[in-house]
Amino acid sequence: MFEFLFRYPLSAYAKGEWVLLAPWPVWMLAAAMLAGAGALGWMWWRRQGDAVNAVRGWRSAILWGLQAGLLAALLLLLWQPALTLTSLKPQQNIVAVVVDDSRSMGISEDGKRRGEAARAALESGALDALKKKFQTRLYRASDVLERVDDLKGLTMAGKSTQLGASLQQLAKESAGLPLGAVVLVSDGAENTGGLDAAALADIRSRRIPIHTVGVGKERPSLDVEIADVVAPARALAESRISVQVNLSSFGAAGRKVRVTAKDGGKVLASKEVEIQGDGRVQSEMLTFSAGAAGARGFTFSAEPLQGEENTLNNAVLRLVNVTGARPKLLYIEGEPRWEFKFIRRAVEDDKSIQLVSLLRTTQNKNYIQGVENGNRDLEQGFPASVDELFGYQAVIIGSVELNYFTTSQQELLKQFVDRRGGGLVLLAGRSAMSEGGWARSALAEMLPVVLPDRKGTFHRDMLPVELTAAGVESPLTRLEEDPVKNAARWKKLPALMAWQEVGAPKPGASVLAEVSGKRAPFLVVQNYGRGRTAIVAGDTWRWQMQQPVEDMTHEVFWRQLMRWAVSESPGRVVSSTPRQVLVDEAKLKLNVDVRDRNYLPAADAKVEVRILGPEATGGVVELQPDPVTPGQYAGEWTTERPGQYVAEAVAKRGEEEVGRDVFTFERQDGVAENFRTQQNRDLLEKLASMTGGKYWRPDNLSKLSDEVSLSEAGITVRETKDLWNLPVVFLLLCLLKGGEWLLRRKWGVV
Repeated sequence: MFEFLFRYPLSAYAKGEWVLLAPWPVWMLAAAMLAGAGALGWMWWRRQGDAVNAVRGWRSAILWGLQAGLLAALLLLLWQPALTLTSLKPQQNIVAVVVDDSRSMGISEDGKRRGEAARAALESGALDALKKKFQTRLYRASDVLERVDDLKGLTMAGKSTQLGASLQQLAKESAGLPLGAVVLVSDGAENTGGLDAAALADIRSRRIPIHTVGVGKERPSLDVEIADVVAPARALAESRISVQVNLSSFGAAGRKVRVTAKDGGKVLASKEVEIQGDGRVQSEMLTFSAGAAGARGFTFSAEPLQGEENTLNNAVLRLVNVTGARPKLLYIEGEPRWEFKFIRRAVEDDKSIQLVSLLRTTQNKNYIQGVENGNRDLEQGFPASVDELFGYQAVIIGSVELNYFTTSQQELLKQFVDRRGGGLVLLAGRSAMSEGGWARSALAEMLPVVLPDRKGTFHRDMLPVELTAAGVESPLTRLEEDPVKNAARWKKLPALMAWQEVGAPKPGASVLAEVSGKRAPFLVVQNYGRGRTAIVAGDTWRWQMQQPVEDMTHEVFWRQLMRWAVSESPGRVVSSTPRQVLVDEAKLKLNVDVRDRNYLPAADAKVEVRILGPEATGGVVELQPDPVTPGQYAGEWTTERPGQYVAEAVAKRGEEEVGRDVFTFERQDGVAENFRTQQNRDLLEKLASMTGGKYWRPDNLSKLSDEVSLSEAGITVRETKDLWNLPVVFLLLCLLKGGEWLLRRKWGVV
């Protein structure tokens, strides 16, 4: 309808320039319009006093407006309005037609595969129309871009979709050619992350319009997909880890699905969840034991629903490097008490943690336990040097007043958490926290609560403890796998013998448990700098004394808390990669963070990564320092074949080895096309919009060649199209004059 009235497509008006072809200046047109309108207005004013004239007031104003509009339109036509356009010169430009040939194009919908639907859409006349006007080249794109002679060369078997790389390759290959436009036929399932902001900016800078033709359903009829799994890259042996499983679904709202975590064939955790809504991503948490040390591959899956067409996107793999390292914790206690005895007893059989304790028995005498044979650590009391304190991964402080620590030791303890990334746990006690003068210290800044600035916060009341909503979901407070049973078990624990007011939690802190009846925090945690801090605001030893001998509640709680305190404490060399599972991707990005003895960034290190893969493949990569961030080193390595790899990062400063770190990764081929199989219309529309193209549906390509002609790339010609003879102009003139006549007749002044 638009083109019938305006003769040219809407895009022609959007891209063209409006001009007046008459030799007279524009100001003369404006003056003529104003003069004509003024003359008509004066005539109507003169007739106001005519008794015969029945049109006065607002009626005369309407008729004057219609007459003035008609006069203005006629004057505008005298100035010969026109539209100038830049269009591609026929048969002197190349138009590239790129057809997605990946496996996702082989998905069958309504009895026809997507690739077949794309071929049918092009062969219905759109491709012939392009060939009549341009030199048309056909390409198929998947993990590589290849030129083909005809559409029969499509296989729909490419292992991945790399639209960004394909378009960039096409632009580079055509740099010296008159490439007028690109027609991309795809479902938009860019699943390798190659079409990021940088790639889009590069494509846009080449100023080649890309017209996208979207194929495939935008919403699957029934599908549940593991959209992502967020798991820690590292974990301590036998520690509990919490993993976030993100589910995406269509057509399954209200149905129940079982989500499972497995190590090989062994089920580690499982829960039944209800799908919340279509097209939404919902997150579910699974908590389980990391198991023995080693490179572990955990599979996370959602049970397929009956009638679900694509079940290959119901499971993903995540790698976790379970380390057998034995982290060292320092527990300092200001007085002999039951809490000290039972905390040591809780972890004495735990071979994965080394607990070193310093108990102040008198003012000048300490009792030291847990040090290695011959080790003279702590003979002078709490560590006073970086080398000594930073050798620990976490510190637990019991009933100790602030003045026990010198000013330099206080600053050292703060840097232990902030810079070294250690864990700090404060316990309740007669001389702890507010009772010991901690509220006004510099150390109060890193605590998860605002300590009360007063005495009398330590109470000897027998009160039970209960979990908060955050505590029900936290792996730190998990005594039972089932959240409901876990909360009930906490309520049944023996009451505390004593508890301490610790103040309100800070923004960003999490209160996991409270003292019942007082709504006072019992267990509070937060991150601080590179480390983490926690407060346990009550005695827990009765959880052991008042329970049966076989009950392990007290042991489990303290082992989990200690593992939590040390789990994020890094070494001097930390290696990482953005993706430990390379899905249909060969290139691995390597990052290594190197610190000196003081855990300050080491900018002068030599870092290399040694990689060993399947069938003895591998290599050595020397990383380069980041010019912006000291201590950061980066590099890339290309994997040769699918399989699991082990990488060891080694950092040296001169001849001295700073440290080393090990991580694992795996390359999987033929997997990416199973995920996010619905048409990504948003991506296709964005790509077309930012390059000056247009998004098309396969059943509406009749005007594609006309739209492509309006490209400003390649070899172009300037055209001028008259606007005075448009059907809409004739219709406008008729409406103005016809409207005036009808109103005159109605008001009796014809």
